[in-house]
Amino acid sequence: MTVRLIIMGQQAFGKACLEAVLGKGKDEVAAVYCAPDRENKPLDPIKEYALEKGLTVVQPPNFKDKEVLDEMRSFKADLCVMAFVTLFVPETAREIPTHGSICFHPSLLPKHRGPSSINWAIISGTTRTGLTIFWPSDGLDEGEILLQKKVDVDPDDTLGIVYFQKIFPLGVEAVVEAIDLVRSGNPPRIKQDESKATYESWCRHEHAEIDWTKPVSEVFNLIRGTNPQPGAWTTHKGDVLKIFDCTIVEATGSPGEIKEVSEQGVTVCANGGGILVQRVRPVDDKKIHASEYASNFGLSSGEILGE
Repeated sequence: MTVRLIIMGQQAFGKACLEAVLGKGKDEVAAVYCAPDRENKPLDPIKEYALEKGLTVVQPPNFKDKEVLDEMRSFKADLCVMAFVTLFVPETAREIPTHGSICFHPSLLPKHRGPSSINWAIISGTTRTGLTIFWPSDGLDEGEILLQKKVDVDPDDTLGIVYFQKIFPLGVEAVVEAIDLVRSGNPPRIKQDESKATYESWCRHEHAEIDWTKPVSEVFNLIRGTNPQPGAWTTHKGDVLKIFDCTIVEATGSPGEIKEVSEQGVTVCANGGGILVQRVRPVDDKKIHASEYASNFGLSSGEILGE
């Protein structure tokens, strides 16, 4: 049976899901929905790819207007696949396709509901996270679960590694698998356990400030969980200094104290150990090796970061 789909998404993940659906060749894509164009910004990758393939692209500013809903009905879709959607899609729109809508979320729901779910999972020190395909309700990341996939978070994994190398490719496979489950009839609808639900909002710059008095493991997790975005940071000579690649090492000293500067990087003391900082980004500059920063900006042993 061919499933007539609306693919709703944006950016690289949305494009990859669309490519996978078209590559499988089982189903028909009636329309591709993505966010409105942004002034002076390049076309969204999913829009660019959809146009290359001759597909209909729709970019509504909302999903409340009658004209938007009527246009969605006109596609006579069997299923809407929401692959990375930031615009709220109400029930009146989600229920238009015959089988409703399914949505991708990069956590093991009901844990880590919210827009920065991978950041906060790593910051919390988790050793396992994953992804969920679910039947969304009007609540944020609520709704019955269709399927889940788990991934290990290794001790040195960053946000970039967990997303791009683990959740992204597995998520694309899961979207295709979810469509197959809907096609086969009677797909799973497992209620989320609200007693285990957690929610965190956006992980922003203000959440990524390093407190060197915290246990070294917590400092390390914060740096990993914000690498590459929004970037953990401290201050040096009053200016913000973002910290990216690093490892835990043995060191003793005052919180934030520069213990050593070497070719390997800059060792900074925290509670119970040290962080060997290897890559940083000064204000209004590109990422550079920490030893280069130390040389260029006069960073030396005994200085205190974050004062």
